[in-house]
Amino acid sequence: MDLGLETKRALVTGASKGLGKAVAGALRTEGAAVAICARDAGRVAAAAKDIGAVGLVGDLSIPGAAANIARQAIEKLGGVDILVVNTGGPPAGTFETTADEAWRRAFENLWMSTVDLIRGCLPGMRERRFGRIMIVTSMTAREPLAKLMISNALRPGIHGLVNALSREVAGDGITVNAIMPGYTLTERLRDIGIDEEKIAAQIPAGRLGRPEEFAALATFLASEQAGYICGQAIACDGGYLHAI
Repeated sequence: MDLGLETKRALVTGASKGLGKAVAGALRTEGAAVAICARDAGRVAAAAKDIGAVGLVGDLSIPGAAANIARQAIEKLGGVDILVVNTGGPPAGTFETTADEAWRRAFENLWMSTVDLIRGCLPGMRERRFGRIMIVTSMTAREPLAKLMISNALRPGIHGLVNALSREVAGDGITVNAIMPGYTLTERLRDIGIDEEKIAAQIPAGRLGRPEEFAALATFLASEQAGYICGQAIACDGGYLHAI
């Protein structure tokens, strides 16, 4: 299937490793020009070289950083047709162990960076009457998980933003969707000490996901063929979620 991405330009955040890098790599494989960003300059440079992408450095938890990244991507690529917002997970914790500063930093990182990136890229999409916006959220947006208080609280609001915004821009040829990764074999999952065998036993598919499987979902949603899929929250989780 020709996904029609050869002339498209994509910005993928949080793409120096893990799911973001997998998505960026899949878009490049389909012929799209890609800019990636993350906060670690060395990792960004290495990932950009590996993928064949433009590397941008920025910490999206800092006010104004996301707007600057959007401007840079538009300058480097000549425009952004596909925006994939991947901010990574906020720190774990309960309500009692989560300090005010952690809430504020997470709000900037998860919420305001998303708003600023969309604000930066949306005018060009409207002008060209084509756009694909995807926000990488989490299973916690559908089913709260223990000790992930910040994610449990903020992620569902992103889904509200996705659905409401989709109604405003669908007539301009722009789709807006949330994509929810399940337990996927990434560096972050290993860093937080997940027992892979124990988790796999809870997943109907009987295993953890692979980054390239999540990337395939994002790449299809970026395509010409996915133009009628809008305002949705789609899980790639091996059947883990119980919510309808």
